Amino acid sequence: MSAEHVVHQGGCHCGAVSFRVEAPADLEVWECNCSMCTMTAFLHLIVPASRFHLVRGKEALVTYTFNTRIAQHLFCRHCGVKSFYVPRSNPDGYSVNLRCLERDSVRSVTVKQFDDHDRERSEAAVRALSRQE
Repeated sequence: MSAEHVVHQGGCHCGAVSFRVEAPADLEVWECNCSMCTMTAFLHLIVPASRFHLVRGKEALVTYTFNTRIAQHLFCRHCGVKSFYVPRSNPDGYSVNLRCLERDSVRSVTVKQFDDHDRERSEAAVRALSRQE
């Protein structure tokens, strides 16, 4: 883990799913205007798979896919919360919902806009985020 990263803890509402993610204390997250993200108020912290660690709850997760079937939307089967998923724009990493992180490890948050109506340009802006180590 790089010196600039801290360990953030997170999980679902009922506690069945728990994870940790290595990321800076000063977070840059993305707000997307697609139908799914708008309805769930998801704020994306995109990280490489190597910096995401599921602590518990694999058996509690259910998967929902639609449209291209690339994104793997993972929900807790008990409380229904989607605290992380594998995004279409970054299938080699995870998108963690900022709203599901414990806030004691977060120093600051900058919110950027991901425009689903201009998906090609928006995907280009986030594509490398899941490949950074």
